[in-house]
Amino acid sequence: MSDPGGASQTGPETRPQTPEDSKKSATRIPSIIVGIVALVVAGLSVFYLLRPQPLLVQGEVDATRLDIAARVDGRVQAIPVERGQNVDKGAVLVRIDNPETLAKNAQLVAAKAVAEAQLANILVGTRVEVIAAKKAALERAEAARVLAQKTFDRTQILAGQGNAPQARLDQATDSLHEAEQAVDQAKSAYDQAVNGYTKEERQIAKTNVDKANADIETVQSIVDQMTIYAPVAAQVYQRNVEPGEYVSPGVPLVTLIDLSDVWIHFDLREDLVKTLKVGDRFDVRIPALEDRSITVEVKLIATKGEYASWRATRATGDFDLRTFSIRAYPVKPVPELRPGMSAYLDWRSRQ
Repeated sequence: MSDPGGASQTGPETRPQTPEDSKKSATRIPSIIVGIVALVVAGLSVFYLLRPQPLLVQGEVDATRLDIAARVDGRVQAIPVERGQNVDKGAVLVRIDNPETLAKNAQLVAAKAVAEAQLANILVGTRVEVIAAKKAALERAEAARVLAQKTFDRTQILAGQGNAPQARLDQATDSLHEAEQAVDQAKSAYDQAVNGYTKEERQIAKTNVDKANADIETVQSIVDQMTIYAPVAAQVYQRNVEPGEYVSPGVPLVTLIDLSDVWIHFDLREDLVKTLKVGDRFDVRIPALEDRSITVEVKLIATKGEYASWRATRATGDFDLRTFSIRAYPVKPVPELRPGMSAYLDWRSRQ
């Protein structure tokens, strides 16, 4: 600004920067950076110290397993399935060979044929030729009786006249009695041939056939069990025997897994399940499936076995915490899930 007299007036002069000032500025910048880093470290430390620690809970994928055992003994003839193979319901899993059982079955089949032949023979009745032979025998016996009667009559007359000894009369009497008994026997045989078998004999023959059928069914049931079938559609998880091995009843031969019934199993302390109920859903991660997150639903909360020594752990009144078995099923099917895979989640921050 110029005054009236034309004289100029200036402000205070700016002092030029000296080397000492530059040196002070250079040393102040690192101090500021160190201070900022220290503040960041302190803030992060406070954050990690104050935030709740994650509680990782690990579970395991499981599925319905079926241990298929034999009900008969014998040697493994063939196992037409391989590990990991998917089989349909009714597929052949194992064939067992038992020659003794097969031979016994054939023997009983032959015995049944004999019993049926005997029953057929009884139902048909007596043959015509047999009836004719019995009739001829009856006629011979009657002729012999007539002759014996005539001989007895003549001998009796002679003995009465004194022309025959008493011994001869006794002999004629015995011959007559024998002839009469022979006629009775021949008549009974003829009547039996004509009438055929009795009702009781027919019933016995029929019962023998029924018994033979029952024996065959008993052994046939054992023969049928020598071939073992898959009870449901499943996957072959394990083969416990190989062809040629001898097996006994009750020994598991093949283990199947039903991949349509897969769940995730957790064992949790009771203080962790106090807010959990059936129907709750949360997400778990499967490391074997590239840490994929899947949603599961709780369908079972069951306590595990108790211990006999249930007692307070401290004098303050704290008690042993029991373990509960949790079974959670995937909400949506996950075909890649396999039994034995691990699953985990942060229990405190589960959703």
